[in-house]
Amino acid sequence: MYIPPAFRIEDKARLASFLREYSFATFITNDDATPFASHLPMLFRPDLGEHGTLIAHLARANPQWRHFAEGREALAIFHGPHAYISPTWYETAPAVPTWNYAVVHAYGIPKIFENRDRIAALLQETISVYESSFAQPWSGQLPVEYLDKMIHGVVAFEIPITRLEGKFKLGQNRSPEDVQGVFRALSQSASSNDRALAQFMAAEGHVKAAS
Repeated sequence: MYIPPAFRIEDKARLASFLREYSFATFITNDDATPFASHLPMLFRPDLGEHGTLIAHLARANPQWRHFAEGREALAIFHGPHAYISPTWYETAPAVPTWNYAVVHAYGIPKIFENRDRIAALLQETISVYESSFAQPWSGQLPVEYLDKMIHGVVAFEIPITRLEGKFKLGQNRSPEDVQGVFRALSQSASSNDRALAQFMAAEGHVKAAS
């Protein structure tokens, strides 16, 4: 990924937080000729490997897992907030429109694991992670026969991460006044996507949030 120095994020804690917060990834592999993408929730284990490990599962009917046998590097793209940026929001002129966004790319070679108990643990952990924010979370408890059927219908895998690339394009190349103008416009937008990017900018410490 092309990353100008001003937008590059290398801090491991910030990258780990991003992978957990925006865990629904675009997962890309290649066969002999064609790229193939799936869209999957991925769990991040920062304690496994130098750069951490991603753990996920996909439907056995999805042919993508057959690409893993080739031992080729795969790419998981984690998308954060993004929005169109109008030059009318800048103090500086002339200027042109752009698109601001936050994204992390994770690279590694997928490895399938087939142990029944480990797959069951992955499914339970995935449920627990995404149910935890609910007032009355579902326990994930299922009859053994039904659970075994579900396990048989998926392919579980892990990706020891060999490389992490973070790019937070939030106007770091603009003046503080320009960035503040962008933040103000995004914060007041009717679009939830715009407001989410404004919140992300504030969390990253790039702007002065209104008191």
